[in-house]
Amino acid sequence: MADGFPTLGASAPYKVTDADRAAIAAAIDETEIVELALTLGNIPAPSGKELEVATYVHDWMAREGFSPRKVGATPERPNIIGTYGGKGVGKNLLFTAHLDTEAPTWNPDLDAYKYAPETLANPEWEKCWLEDGKLYGYPIANDRGPMSCFLIAAKALKKAGYDLAGKMYLTACPGEIGPEPIEEHRGVAYMGKDIGAHYLFHHGGVAPDYAIAAEGCDFGLTWVGCGYAVFRFQVWGEGVFTPLLEHPATAAQHPNPIYKLGKLTEAIHAWSGEYEKKSRYDSPGGVAQPKSQIASVRGGIPFAFGAGTELVNLYLEVGLTPKQRVAEVQHSLEAMVREAGLGRIDIEPVVVRHGFEADAAEVAPLVGAVDAATQLGLGHPVALANPVYSSMWRDHNVFNMHRIPAITTGFRRWRPTPNDLVDSALIYALTALAICGRAEEGEAGRRPASAVYPDNPFGNAE
Repeated sequence: MADGFPTLGASAPYKVTDADRAAIAAAIDETEIVELALTLGNIPAPSGKELEVATYVHDWMAREGFSPRKVGATPERPNIIGTYGGKGVGKNLLFTAHLDTEAPTWNPDLDAYKYAPETLANPEWEKCWLEDGKLYGYPIANDRGPMSCFLIAAKALKKAGYDLAGKMYLTACPGEIGPEPIEEHRGVAYMGKDIGAHYLFHHGGVAPDYAIAAEGCDFGLTWVGCGYAVFRFQVWGEGVFTPLLEHPATAAQHPNPIYKLGKLTEAIHAWSGEYEKKSRYDSPGGVAQPKSQIASVRGGIPFAFGAGTELVNLYLEVGLTPKQRVAEVQHSLEAMVREAGLGRIDIEPVVVRHGFEADAAEVAPLVGAVDAATQLGLGHPVALANPVYSSMWRDHNVFNMHRIPAITTGFRRWRPTPNDLVDSALIYALTALAICGRAEEGEAGRRPASAVYPDNPFGNAE
């Protein structure tokens, strides 16, 4: 057992062996998995423009015999769902990864107010390549690389002749990164998570017993995920015609609410430091450390000047652990404003997504399966992922929200190597085998943990 990793006391439903590892590893082609990851990574797909890469994933699944379907809120932003197995009586395991990639908006009128020119010019936003034995490009890390790994894992199981008893769902979703509809930026084009894994779960015809959000975790795992809220601070003041303005002695006395931002941001900064200290959440499944940061400020109309402005909006992003509710944060922020004596400031959340975690006992068989696969694939037990991976939103939150025990796990997040992709595909395949079971095993192939792994609470093949 890795240092600090909990003993959950449950094994995977089915045993996996060195013979399984050897057979599946022989079916994984390094050149193929790298080519798939680079091909997917080099299809531009910022949030809202996922159709081209979704179509590629669909067609790849069709060629490989995984019977894909498109299920989406709109035809332009579909979820792709393929399946393998289901040939007997076994547990169902769903893999998911997101189609959208982190990127600027690529709207020059918006990006000019957020990014430096050299940042926009960075080729890694939409280009991926192999150089000096490492894979470059943000889409590889987030999230085409892990997607490629579970696609190749399914192909390797099929190629090696493993018919699964339970179903292995292969899913690719739009909108996990974002955006979120706020203010005038609304409608389906600005929707993120609601049309991705959420939509897939409710309308995709899937019935998973367990789920894995395939994302870079440096080969660790966690079943904890943070949510977030975006609070809008409406800072009110008075618009005064500039020639009539009497220059006040201090900024705090200025009628223009923009001048209140200095004191407000200082108060928010102090609040955020205390919030982070008080909100840390330690659990068996990982450490969640929510953070807070001002996202944007809007005030006045640049071309309609002459009398300042009566209103400034400030938008604050606040992370939420699985144990926090948005109302608690709302009350705390309102108290902060009162204590700072900032006058009229209206605060309300314009986006809310709570964090979630799996029940430790219910997720234990999945953790045991990943641990068994990691021991076979990498030669050491699995460890808890770095807290950064349990302090953000990932789509395992969607499944834990709906009482489907789910984790996030995957390869080296930054600059993975081809061998990392191969290792991750092997671990995913062995995990699927340990959860779904061989078709010929069915219920008869299930073994009590005490019989198969008398000395190991995880049920790892040793």
